[in-house]
Amino acid sequence: MKKLKITELNRLSPEEFMVQHKIPLIVILDNVRSMHNVGSVFRTSDAFLVEAVYLCGITNTPPHAEIHKTALGAENTVDWKYFEDCHIAVNQLKNSGFTIFAIEQASGSTLLPEMTLDQQKKYAVILGNEVKGVQQSVVDMCDGCIEIPQFGTKHSLNVSVTGGIIIWEMFKIMHN
Repeated sequence: MKKLKITELNRLSPEEFMVQHKIPLIVILDNVRSMHNVGSVFRTSDAFLVEAVYLCGITNTPPHAEIHKTALGAENTVDWKYFEDCHIAVNQLKNSGFTIFAIEQASGSTLLPEMTLDQQKKYAVILGNEVKGVQQSVVDMCDGCIEIPQFGTKHSLNVSVTGGIIIWEMFKIMHN
């Protein structure tokens, strides 16, 4: 096996990416404080053709050197919007016909391996603050919660790791 050079990967140009068909998924960051997590979510969203990233509350927005450090330019290719309040973003998406899931450990949550998606629907997933998670009042607005099963001693995963797992699993189902 020969490791491929970056010039051999045949990636889309930023212009080609902008017109590429995206999966009907919006990722919402609810008060995510780490700009490295924000940048990582942008980069994963670029890799898997996510429609947009919504940045809410204390979540920092581009342009910012700390976001760029992990996004590597994806903050310029993935559409994004800022909302001072996550509730407003969720209401807007609900009114536009999106099904919304908090990625959270909650009573009645659906374990990720049991998640089913309707190819005809649009989805949004909410990733929460590194310490407090998704606000309970935002969870209350959601159509459900998706939980990533964990089997070790820790009770949570890093926001960007969680985003990567969730976005990849949804991409596998939604990408035609």
